[in-house]
Amino acid sequence: MHFIVWLIIGGLAGWIAGLIVQGTGFGLIGDIVIGIVGAFIAGWLLPLVGFHVGTHFVSSVVDAVIGAVIFLFVIGAVKRVI
Repeated sequence: MHFIVWLIIGGLAGWIAGLIVQGTGFGLIGDIVIGIVGAFIAGWLLPLVGFHVGTHFVSSVVDAVIGAVIFLFVIGAVKRVI
């Protein structure tokens, strides 16, 4: 059940991150997939650096959006270089 919640949060975060980071060119489905990956990255990385918003659903979405936005910026930068 926890995995399904992560997928939902990641999908929501990817959609929001796609709205924040314009011009990535991945489309809705691509942004959602990137959001899911970003949510996993944020779930692992943000506690390591000491960033913690809380434990509720909204704070999980905020963490995932941060991870997805960072991931979209990294992928966009790599995409421009290649």
